[in-house]
Amino acid sequence: MTDIKSLYLSELQNFITENGFPKFRAKQIHDWLNKGVTYFDEMHNLPKNLIEFLSASCYISVANIEKKLTSRYDKTVKYLFRLYDGEFVETVVMSYHHGYSICVSTQVGCKMGCTFCATGKSGFSRSLSASEILAQIESAQRDLGVRISNIVLMGMGEPLDNYDNVVRFLRLVSSEQGLNIGMRHITLSTCGLVPKIYDLANEELAITLSVSLHAPDDETRSKTMPVNNTYPLKDLIKACRDYFDKTGRRISFEYAMIDGVNDSDECAKKLAALLNGLNCHINLIPVNSVKGSSFKKSKLERQRAFINILEKKGIAATVRRTLGSDINASCGQLKRNHTDKEGGI
Repeated sequence: MTDIKSLYLSELQNFITENGFPKFRAKQIHDWLNKGVTYFDEMHNLPKNLIEFLSASCYISVANIEKKLTSRYDKTVKYLFRLYDGEFVETVVMSYHHGYSICVSTQVGCKMGCTFCATGKSGFSRSLSASEILAQIESAQRDLGVRISNIVLMGMGEPLDNYDNVVRFLRLVSSEQGLNIGMRHITLSTCGLVPKIYDLANEELAITLSVSLHAPDDETRSKTMPVNNTYPLKDLIKACRDYFDKTGRRISFEYAMIDGVNDSDECAKKLAALLNGLNCHINLIPVNSVKGSSFKKSKLERQRAFINILEKKGIAATVRRTLGSDINASCGQLKRNHTDKEGGI
């Protein structure tokens, strides 16, 4: 069965003509897909024989709402979506003064095994297709009656571990014939798969690269992020510098503030030295409490002291605003709780 929503318009045109139908039918199908139809018989301007062909040879990816939580404090919405095979992914929609942002998942689970992450503790099932990533946005827009203007690939999974599907998604979602969300409004987060960072630089996509750093030295980082044993900080930071030189796009670094682990004055000084001269911004994130982990978020005064040291060293840094705190809006927790209650999926 052909995953029709993952096709570029040119590919869809070839598929349609190769199977004996007029080329203009591809644009009609494409328009219907962008309207979010989930069944081919909803495409009312197509002839019966084409609908029958599509139904027999293709499928339309969907993300069905299994559970929805809305924050009482800031109207952040968290979805647990069920996919065609019964797997679940999480998606979060956040409301800002500039519009709506969505955090999408790229995999069911994650292989990376970061010790502070709820997703990693649930294991890995599979990667998502480009259309399944798109479906999360379409389902959220349809349910909320809003237009999403910003995307972060920072939900469940490691985007660069699903490289081909993620790049295809980026081109589809930014296409003028698609959802038309500009590349400059898209952020991709990675734990640091160095070879894929170089590949991404060569794609010439005007997205923002966000690197989950979380430690200023190899010893500390390897304890919480196993990926560091394969791609140590020296190689990762060089890749980030080369990425900026190639793309001209400022790097964003994510740094989870963990009490007593990576939030000391010495850690702040090491971090400033590590990133010295790199055009970047650091998002400090008070770590989330995760079932099965003893990590606690840094105290407010420690966060302030840390950011003060960075700023004195000329490193731009902010503490990320916490949204959806009453609904566990960080990805991985809703799925884990749901599958625990179900006895596993």
